[in-house]
Amino acid sequence: MSQSLNIPLAQVKAPGQSIHYDIAVIGGGVNGTAIARDMAGRGYAVLLLEGGDLASGTSSASTKLIHGGLRYLEYGELHLVKKALMEREVLLRTAPHIVSPLRFVLPRAGSSRPKWMLKIGLILYDHLARRDVLPDSESVDLTRHDYGIPFAGRIADGFAYSDCWVDDARLVVLQAVDAARQGADILTRTHVHDVSPDGNGGWDIETNSAQRFHARFLINATGPYVRTFLDRNRLVGPHTPGLRLVRGSHIVVPRIYDGGHAYMLQQPDGRIVFAIPYQEKFTLIGTTDQDHGTNPDVKPVCTPDEAQYLCDAVNRFFIRAVGTQDIVWSYSGVRPLFDNGRGKAAAVTRDYHLHTQHHDHAPIMSIYGGKITTCRWLAADAAQEIERILGKKGAAWTHKAPLPGGDIIDRDFYEFMGDMMAYYHWFPARTLERMARAYGTHVMRILGDAAHVGQLGRDFGGGLYQAEVDYLCQQEWARTADDILWRRTKLGLHVKDDTVQALKKYLGE
Repeated sequence: MSQSLNIPLAQVKAPGQSIHYDIAVIGGGVNGTAIARDMAGRGYAVLLLEGGDLASGTSSASTKLIHGGLRYLEYGELHLVKKALMEREVLLRTAPHIVSPLRFVLPRAGSSRPKWMLKIGLILYDHLARRDVLPDSESVDLTRHDYGIPFAGRIADGFAYSDCWVDDARLVVLQAVDAARQGADILTRTHVHDVSPDGNGGWDIETNSAQRFHARFLINATGPYVRTFLDRNRLVGPHTPGLRLVRGSHIVVPRIYDGGHAYMLQQPDGRIVFAIPYQEKFTLIGTTDQDHGTNPDVKPVCTPDEAQYLCDAVNRFFIRAVGTQDIVWSYSGVRPLFDNGRGKAAAVTRDYHLHTQHHDHAPIMSIYGGKITTCRWLAADAAQEIERILGKKGAAWTHKAPLPGGDIIDRDFYEFMGDMMAYYHWFPARTLERMARAYGTHVMRILGDAAHVGQLGRDFGGGLYQAEVDYLCQQEWARTADDILWRRTKLGLHVKDDTVQALKKYLGE
C-alpha cells in the first residue's frame, strides 16, 4: 500500500546503496504534489516523500474554493488575482469532476464597503481574465430575488458573481496519482530524518526507516514546516525569507439556507466570511485569519473565540441564527505565508514565493505561501528554475492535461452523471453521484462490470463498499479510516460510529 500504485522505485541499486533521482520533493500537500506531477511528466526522475497522509495538513483545511480572491484587489494584488482567475478556467477544463461553478451572493450591509467600490471591483474581477463558462456579475434586488430569502427583507440589495468550488484533498491526491502515472515514486508515512549535500552538487536523503535516496535537486514543500526543515538541517542562509504562520478556522453547521449558492459576508472589521453549501445537509462557514505563533508543531484548532466570531459573522445577516452548540465539525489549518511585513494577518500576501539557494553547490528550493487555486502555476514556475539548473527535458503540459478521472466528454459532468446512472441503474443514486464527483471516469475502475451491490464486497454503511476501500488503499495510498472518511470520500460527517470501527478493523488499525 505504501508504494506508488505498485510501481517499483526507480533505478533500484544494490542493498545499502542510495536510489537516485533527479528531484526529491519533501511534502505531499497541494504544492508538493503539483511539482511532482509536472516534473515527472516532463521526463525527470521524481521522488515525493510525505511524513503523513497526502493532504493531511493545510491542503485539506481550506475553504474549498477555486477563486481569484475578490478581496485581494483591496490590497493591490492584481497579479495574484489575475493569475488565480486564469487558473480557475484551467481547472474547470481539466478537473470537471472535482471543480464546479458556484454562484456567490454579496449582500450590502450598512457597514460594508460602498456600492461603487464593489461594482468597480466586480467589473475588474469579470474582465481580468477570460471566462468560457462562468457568467458575469450582476446587481441583485434582495427584496425580490430568492437570494434574499435568508435575510427576510433586512438587506435590500447586493451583487452576485461566480467562482468555483473544489474538493481540496481530492485535488492533492489526484495530482499524486497523476505524478505516479507519469513515473514518480510516492512514499507516504515516510519521515525525512536528514538531508545533506553530497559534496558533488547533489543531496543525500535519509528517512526515519533508514531508507537512503539521492537527488540532484531538493524541493522543500513542507508547508508550515518550511523554515523548521531548513533550521533542522542547518540550511538557513543569510537571504532565507521570513515565514508568517496564519491560522484559518472553519465551522460546519446544519444547513442554514436553501439553494446551491454561497454567500460572501462583509464584516465590520473589514474581513470576509463565506457561507457555502456543504455535503447537502450542512453549511460551511469560514474563514478566520489569526497569527499562529512561530511553532508549527502546535496543532491548529478552531478556538472558542474563532467559533463565536464565525457564528456572529453569519448571524449579522441570516434570520436563522446559529450558535457554537450547533457546530457539528470544525477544522483549522496553518497557512505558511511569505512574510511581506504587513501587520494584519489578513493583509499578508497569499501569493507564493519560491526561494532557491545552494549549499555546497547542491540546489534546494523552498516553497512559501500559495493558494490551492494557483498550485499548478506555482509548479510551472518552479519547473523553469529546475530546468535552468538541471537542464530541460520536456515541455510544459499540465495546462491542457486532465487530472485522473477528468477526461469527461465536453467537460459536461451532468451528462456524464446521466450516463453513469443509466449504466449503474441498480446503484443508489446519491452514492453514485458522490463517487462520480470524487473519481470522475475512474468510478468505472471501482464499480467495473458489477450488476448488483453484492458484487462490491462488504457494505461498511453510509454508501461505502469494500470495492471502493480496496481501490483507495491500492491506488491512492489510503491507510487509515481518517484517510478514507475525511480526505478521500468526505463521508466523515455522514457515517455512524459502527462504520468507523468496522473500517478500522478491516484496515488493521
